[in-house]
Amino acid sequence: MNIPYGKQDIDDSDLEAVISTLKSDWLTQGPLVGDFEKAISKKCGAQYACATNSATSALHIACLALGLRKGDTLWTSPNTFVASANCAIYCNAKVDFVDIDPATFNICTNALEKKLIEAERENNLPKAIVPVHFGGLSCDMEHIYRLSEKYGFKIIEDASHAIGSTYKDYPVGSCKFSDITIFSFHPVKIITTGEGGMALTNNEELASRLESFRTHGITRDSQSMIGESEGPWFYQQINLGFNYRITDIQAALGLSQHKRLDEFVKRRNELAKRYKKEFQNLEIRFQEVSTDNVSAYHLFVINLLNAEDIKNRKNIFTSLRDAGIGANVHYIPVHYHPFYKSLGFSKGDFPISEKYYDSAISLPMFPGLKEEDQDFVIENIKNLIN
Repeated sequence: MNIPYGKQDIDDSDLEAVISTLKSDWLTQGPLVGDFEKAISKKCGAQYACATNSATSALHIACLALGLRKGDTLWTSPNTFVASANCAIYCNAKVDFVDIDPATFNICTNALEKKLIEAERENNLPKAIVPVHFGGLSCDMEHIYRLSEKYGFKIIEDASHAIGSTYKDYPVGSCKFSDITIFSFHPVKIITTGEGGMALTNNEELASRLESFRTHGITRDSQSMIGESEGPWFYQQINLGFNYRITDIQAALGLSQHKRLDEFVKRRNELAKRYKKEFQNLEIRFQEVSTDNVSAYHLFVINLLNAEDIKNRKNIFTSLRDAGIGANVHYIPVHYHPFYKSLGFSKGDFPISEKYYDSAISLPMFPGLKEEDQDFVIENIKNLIN
């Protein structure tokens, strides 16, 4: 057995799309990048999209577009990949965290509100907050948006796990309750471009900034230039940007993949439903998905509830791996990492995230997971957990 925790699903139409692009006149920054942006923005109901070479890059330019700088603070969840926090450090800003809800594994809106009240009292409110849609489940964005109106912070949805998800009948990515939404197209995500990301927004000015920061800070638009254009060849660098561009090759794959987005999400939900049914009598907990949400189920995480199982998690994990089951753990709390400890964070700062981490195991979850392979995973979990 060799069952990974996540895997891309590539079919003949994907291969044909990439091969066709390789035979074309454009490999980088051709027409397919714009086509891919339009397809995703239309699918999600957002007005603008900016494709990048990774979600990390998209998070970085989202912070820059919102004006995050030295002296500012960004808050996010400890239960995430480090990129959700690193994007602030890239801008010389500070980072802090808000603990998670034990039921959803997402940022806890009650803890957020309490922290905002204290921050206002201390005149130390955040410039931006990055709610992370862990595992494909949207955070309570309407509540967070209402808090942003009261306390004046900007919102970047880290929806790296969540393309294809919905929140209160709105597609994640619509930016209904945020300034910018970020997607990831890494191979283990819902759809893939190999490596890649995207930032979506409904704000034209933010869209222009995102595009500028993605491409060296360079413009060819004469109306955006300082002074007069010298001719059709002319361009200007108007700010310090980066080479965060995606290629036409990647965009071709993304365009092809996005046609099966609904199919992928449906299959992931079927697999999740089957896991839950088979595990209903075990002492484990699943991420709680409310009836007004649809999760894309990028991850399927079980939380061990039995004290002996929690103590024995490492042995359970290694037994799964020894059986050829690619179990994983998402995530080591960001504040546990040495870099963040050097910034003053320590164990005990965010106890709910820490308790979650101590008992979490991610099980295989991808559209191509066969029922017999899922049965094998289920059988092993049942044998290993009290």
